[in-house]
Amino acid sequence: MNGSRLDVAPGEPPKTLSAEQRTWSGLLTYTIGLLVAVILTITSFWVANTSALWSPGVPAGLVVLAIAQMGVHLVFFLHITTGPDNTNNIMALAFGVLVVILILGGSLVIMANLNQSMMMHG
Repeated sequence: MNGSRLDVAPGEPPKTLSAEQRTWSGLLTYTIGLLVAVILTITSFWVANTSALWSPGVPAGLVVLAIAQMGVHLVFFLHITTGPDNTNNIMALAFGVLVVILILGGSLVIMANLNQSMMMHG
């Protein structure tokens, strides 16, 4: 299927479209992304403020909704796709995630160590 409309990475407009069609396709992509992000945000607020859900399950639900929100932003707004042109973007994203995990994990270890040290003297 070389050159067909289906030979395109997800989130990218087909190369066969005219400039005007690509503009409308991009606008549609951003609009869908915005609507999904707003729905996820409203759902997160509902989950946090409702008593209809099992209380210990609320944090897990919020984590799932946060991960979904990140996925929406990556695909619809940052255009991180599985296409061959995006290998560097995915590697940069993976490195950024690694750095954030190291900083958060290191900070938690340091704070736990400081907390334990302070408790010994108390």
